Amino acid sequence: MNKLRVLDLALAAMFVALMAIGANITSWAPFLQIAGVPLSMQPFFAILAGLLLGSRLGALSMIVYTLVGIAGAPVFAGFKTGFSQLLSPTGGFIIAFILVAYITGKIVEQVKKPKFGTFIAASTVGIILIYVIGTTYMYLAINSWMNGHISYVAAWKVMMWFAVKDIIFTVIGAIIAPRIYYAVRRSAYQNNRLAS
Repeated sequence: MNKLRVLDLALAAMFVALMAIGANITSWAPFLQIAGVPLSMQPFFAILAGLLLGSRLGALSMIVYTLVGIAGAPVFAGFKTGFSQLLSPTGGFIIAFILVAYITGKIVEQVKKPKFGTFIAASTVGIILIYVIGTTYMYLAINSWMNGHISYVAAWKVMMWFAVKDIIFTVIGAIIAPRIYYAVRRSAYQNNRLAS
């Protein structure tokens, strides 16, 4: 197993911060709402973490983000904190971010010199997984331990408000990812040469 470099830790920490900002962006920019629905940037940053950092480091950054929130830092949506957020209807999305960062990173890692097609494929898989896991979890949470009632179809109808925005951001992420990906790789290579 490769050791984590200072650059790796800095990049992972950056994505932890981006997730916290993405969760609460409408608190700073309230105009970023559509019909009262806040536009979270978390799916965008979770997928981008996998694309740019790879499976291991991308997933690690999402695990750290989750642990920071559980420990009491107000990094979840609405500046919420604690383990209870994982049991809320949107808790499945938080859990999904870890898996999605890992899988999108793995897809990119399978290609020696990934291009736009690889990034868009990985991003598409990522956004589908986020919504399948998150929406299914929301349905189960409401109908099981929250003593509510919602049909699976209704749960998906609610999430479609968010899906349109996230699909657009996913495409944007896939477009910008290749340039950033190769810039990060060049920087890491130069740092390795200087260290040796």
